[in-house]
Amino acid sequence: MITPLWSSRCGVKLQGDRLDKKLEQWQKIAISACEQCGRNSVPLVRPVMSLENWLAEPTNELKLTLHPRAAYSVGTLPAPINGVRLVIGPEGGLSDDEIALTEQYHFQEMLLGPRVLRTETAALTAITALQCRFGDLS
Repeated sequence: MITPLWSSRCGVKLQGDRLDKKLEQWQKIAISACEQCGRNSVPLVRPVMSLENWLAEPTNELKLTLHPRAAYSVGTLPAPINGVRLVIGPEGGLSDDEIALTEQYHFQEMLLGPRVLRTETAALTAITALQCRFGDLS
């Protein structure tokens, strides 16, 4: 599942029809990407929710926060048993309060290397790195 999140540093906050159209567009992109690569399970793009509500959802997944000063890299993460739940902040990153909130909900910080990537690049890079380490890319 892919869940867009509201956080304190979100630059754009769409509402109403514009938000609905954006969610439809993202779902179509997910479908097209899965068709292109032969994946038979399309991730659902969920409605936008607050970061705190998303963090509080019960899960057995390995909980990760992408953070440029984290102790874990993809190569040092423990193997997930029930999948991965990954939060990636907006441009400018998560605020200190939001980082503290991720820690309160037992998310572990993970970094991708010495560079700070744009949000859209970070998401693709993180998912690819996790797929290379734990998934079907080799």
